[in-house]
Amino acid sequence: MTICRIKKVSEVRRWCKEMRENPALLLATELKVKEELYKRFLQKETASAPTLAVAN
Repeated sequence: MTICRIKKVSEVRRWCKEMRENPALLLATELKVKEELYKRFLQKETASAPTLAVAN
């Protein structure tokens, strides 16, 4: 889930109403967002991790 633009108040209210009326959709959305955040975290960690040099 990404925000590509500023939402109108009516859009936010409609989205909140949908989530209140359908807890399964809320759970699915939450899990998807957490998965995306975790992937970004892993990418950041692997990019900043030092490489190990092996001496012969």
